[in-house]
Amino acid sequence: MKNFKSGQYINQGYYKSFQPNFINKEWLMDDVQVIGLLSKADRQLGRLDMYSEYVNIDLFIRMHIAKEATQSSKIEGTQTNMEEAFLDKKDINLEKRDDWVEVQNYISAINEAVKMLHRLPFSSRLIKQTHKILLQGARGDHKMPGEYRTSQNWIGGASISDAVFVPPIHTTIHDFMSDLEKFANDELNAMPDLLKIALIHYQFETVHPFLDGNGRVGRLLITLYLVSKGILKQPILYLSDFFERNRALYYDNLMRVRTHNDISQWLKFFLTGVIETARHGVKTFDGIMQLQKSMDITLSELGSRKADAQNVLQQLYTNPILDVDVIQSVTGKAPASAYRLLKDLSDLGVVMEMTGTQRNKKYVFKSYIDLFNNG
Repeated sequence: MKNFKSGQYINQGYYKSFQPNFINKEWLMDDVQVIGLLSKADRQLGRLDMYSEYVNIDLFIRMHIAKEATQSSKIEGTQTNMEEAFLDKKDINLEKRDDWVEVQNYISAINEAVKMLHRLPFSSRLIKQTHKILLQGARGDHKMPGEYRTSQNWIGGASISDAVFVPPIHTTIHDFMSDLEKFANDELNAMPDLLKIALIHYQFETVHPFLDGNGRVGRLLITLYLVSKGILKQPILYLSDFFERNRALYYDNLMRVRTHNDISQWLKFFLTGVIETARHGVKTFDGIMQLQKSMDITLSELGSRKADAQNVLQQLYTNPILDVDVIQSVTGKAPASAYRLLKDLSDLGVVMEMTGTQRNKKYVFKSYIDLFNNG
């Protein structure tokens, strides 16, 4: 690590592009602080993975994914919040629909990518397919979805002349991504997996292989890698919230690797993110278990209607937005009974009206969403 060289700037005429060095090589980890943080991160991840066995992950996984989708997209300037992520397109204001589509694509990309891991390794094919889903029908759908770029791109600045950073030229992308893929799948390389994915994320963002969506794909790769290596049984750790809250540091630390060859600082920042995010995850799961107990006590006030209310509550853990149609669908009851149960749940404070309209009212399971927004 002391002799780490990130790469070099290459003169391309009227601009200079950064050509990183390959990462698939022997690494000697000799930074005591990095090793100490790695040990803490491993422990916290183990706790999170074990803790997840105490709750029905399949029930809550949509919430984790919705939070990741909204936070990762927020870094790119998208303004959809978690409640809106669960609404139908017709219920979204016209000016926010493009944002909403991007968040929905991110949710689809995560779900599909996790499924693909059962039949594909962590690879260019997986990365490209994930990117294709991410951009379909969204603002970037004309920017070669699912294909590595065939032209130069840049980050920051009004033009390439005043860009903050210019990634490598397009003719070298396949070599860099092939090197990244080999590094990710080299079982003989003794590099700890958390440090491996930290390096993979840095290298991916540096190569910037797509015309659009690099940030979102790069952040998603972190979770996919941890699942592919069996470090997490389910995709329940997402660093986008940490990166969003520390956005300036995130970009500064990535850039510092390129300008000062300071890989140690990036690894420390990344591992700190894993530690903090895993702790928040455990806290969220603890909150879910307490909320379940509290809701069980609350619903006992409904007497004969408790069973229907519990079925509705199970639905709310999967999708925290509710209207009378959902209650009818879940309980099979007539409209009058469904309206009465909805009023009961509202009076008990289980759900809160969120639209402020007289017709087509929608309700939100706010105490549940708050666990994820504050976690």
